[in-house]
Amino acid sequence: MSASQGPVVRPYGDTTGDGMVQVSFTLPVPHDKRAEGAAIQLANRMGMDPALLVHAKQMGDGFTFFVVYGRVNHLVDLSAVQVVERDFPLLSAKEVNAVVKRRLRRKLSVVGACIGTDAHTVGIDAILNVKGIAGEKGLEYYRELSVTNLGAQVSVPELVEAARAARADAVLVSQVVTQRDAHLHNTREMSAAFREALPAGRRPLLIVGGPRFDESQATELGVDRIFGRGTTPGEVASYLVHALVTGRKVGAA
Repeated sequence: MSASQGPVVRPYGDTTGDGMVQVSFTLPVPHDKRAEGAAIQLANRMGMDPALLVHAKQMGDGFTFFVVYGRVNHLVDLSAVQVVERDFPLLSAKEVNAVVKRRLRRKLSVVGACIGTDAHTVGIDAILNVKGIAGEKGLEYYRELSVTNLGAQVSVPELVEAARAARADAVLVSQVVTQRDAHLHNTREMSAAFREALPAGRRPLLIVGGPRFDESQATELGVDRIFGRGTTPGEVASYLVHALVTGRKVGAA
């Protein structure tokens, strides 16, 4: 601890600094005493000592879901934590509209979709649909934004053509299905398709979001921004203004 350059913390369970954590996982075994012993063994090898099995439930044929509670000795050095900080101001809907109208002098075009086999539109609808989420209205509410919501299971070629037809300034893609890293494969395919279809100066801003994305992977995946869980329409709208209008990525006055 003496070598740390910042505050160091320990997990908190029942009392401050007791190191207690709770983890859940599934093992490909039917639920019996041996399965429970296997769960405890795994937890021990993960560094939990003692490890207490607090829940076990058969999940279909030959699978068991476990919840284990126990103590770990690991410390967290807060000075070594790396996150993507918001680097743009949050604007109200009124402010977004005013900036777009004054600086862009046309409506800012946004196209959104769930690509590949992903049929979960809750995320993209929360950002785009006028009803929004948690009392905050979506981008359709902004009078200076032109929004096209393509919905679910849109192929990458269809997305590229729709963006071209709408003269999109930004493309928003939501990915909830993550089995076998489908969200990463789909994102790479999308970014490659836009690079091939459009020259750099005419390429829309590419934004992806979903619960399993690492926000620091934007460059690796070939997109401009990644938004994680809990993102609001206002954050997305403010980012669009920052990246496309005040940052002059598109022709603004």
